[in-house]
Amino acid sequence: MAYTVGQVAGLAGVTVRTLHHYDEIGLLSPNGRTGAGYRRYSDADLERLQLIRYYRELGFPLDQIAEILDEPASGPGVHLRRQHELLTVRIKQLQEMVAAIEFAMEASKLNIPLTPQERFEVFGDFDPDAHAEEAEQRWGGTEAYRESNRRSAGYTRDDWLRHKAENEDWGRRIVAVLASGAPADSPAAMELAEEHRRQISRWFYECSYEMHTGLADMYLADERFLAYYEAIAPGLGAYLHEAIHANAITRA
Repeated sequence: MAYTVGQVAGLAGVTVRTLHHYDEIGLLSPNGRTGAGYRRYSDADLERLQLIRYYRELGFPLDQIAEILDEPASGPGVHLRRQHELLTVRIKQLQEMVAAIEFAMEASKLNIPLTPQERFEVFGDFDPDAHAEEAEQRWGGTEAYRESNRRSAGYTRDDWLRHKAENEDWGRRIVAVLASGAPADSPAAMELAEEHRRQISRWFYECSYEMHTGLADMYLADERFLAYYEAIAPGLGAYLHEAIHANAITRA
């Protein structure tokens, strides 16, 4: 089939201007032209555009994409496998970063008396202090922030490792409830939502039901939080959000 530049722009989610630019630099020159000189794109052109878009999402510059796509004997299968590997690495990095950001935002500014080696053991590759500035900007004037700061300042390495273990255990149990098909307003789901609230209160600050539902709303509104929960289990972000709200209504 042959597609006009407007059709291709609509299908691929790019502008006509972008397609013209790709043609001008030789990155994507359509195979056909009409008698009047208008571009006509083939299925092979669309396949190449798909690969271009993948590489652009991965941060590759256009000149490097052109070199990669024009490598000898580098068919679509080779590129898709390469992009899969790159995306897998990127996803892992983003999951770790989101986890660190969530921890920083819930615990506010983490004044943890740990050595660099101990920090690595507890948090992995990401230093939570690197994200503390955002937490301070958003909640620095609140009593919850000050209380969280006060408590966390006295935690030891073993305290943080215990918190991490608790959180991972809670995560396994709520994923099991989600996988069982139980609705988010089921007793099992709401009990885990309540445990989540109590864990925040026990470790950081007194988390009221109003504050807890506010956090739940943020879990959906903030891409970093949503990505963190979706990485644990697809659909977990929305499920936890609904369970927290249902629990708050029931307890109230």
